[in-house]
Amino acid sequence: GMFFTHFYAAQPISSASRAGLITGCYPNRVGISEALMPQGRIGVAPNEETLPEILKTRGYSCGMVGKWHLGHLYPFLPLQQGFDEYLGLPYSNDMWTLDDQAELTTLYTERAIQFIKKNREQPFFLYFAHSMPHVPLAVSNKFRGKSKQGLYGDVMLEVDWSVQQVLETIEELNLDENTLIIFTSDNGPWFSFGNHDGSTGGLREAKATTFEGGQRVPCIMCWKGVIPRGTVYNQLASTII
Repeated sequence: GMFFTHFYAAQPISSASRAGLITGCYPNRVGISEALMPQGRIGVAPNEETLPEILKTRGYSCGMVGKWHLGHLYPFLPLQQGFDEYLGLPYSNDMWTLDDQAELTTLYTERAIQFIKKNREQPFFLYFAHSMPHVPLAVSNKFRGKSKQGLYGDVMLEVDWSVQQVLETIEELNLDENTLIIFTSDNGPWFSFGNHDGSTGGLREAKATTFEGGQRVPCIMCWKGVIPRGTVYNQLASTII
């Protein structure tokens, strides 16, 4: 089944929004109120209780793939915040000199599938945070030129493919009746980039504003046999626990 809802990110910008997701707290309470920069010296404090740390006490294996952006210095990285393994970028893909990002989505997807297969016999938590479609956009040869919406459309095709790969892996391993899948976003689109920015579906403003276009984001939840198919939930829900 699937479940659609009015879903709100904890804050309309990357690091702060992710801080809310990973700690369950209002981001400003844990000292993260913006997008952290590579020259920054802060992150989510190691003594904050994180989602993977809680799940570890219940026997979960915890994996992280993709964009972290909650502190790039050693004490703040995923392996120091409760995750057993991590492959990805420590901050946004526009913040360093990674020249060729075309294979990022594929690399992330392969690692996510590897983690699921490796942990099929035990409880697991996978936090999979794509770098795309944050600019600069890049797409593999599998999808370059395949959409009718230019590079942005190609990137969305590849992200869609990635989600399909993960879902199919869970089904093939017969884990779909025991796995809650949540697909959502950290914030609304970045209107500075014209045809690279996505859409709010008519909501006011966008990323970095607290109007609904900045904080109200897509959310689809799927859990076979638990969530009734096609359910639409019209109450407030958020990435803050």
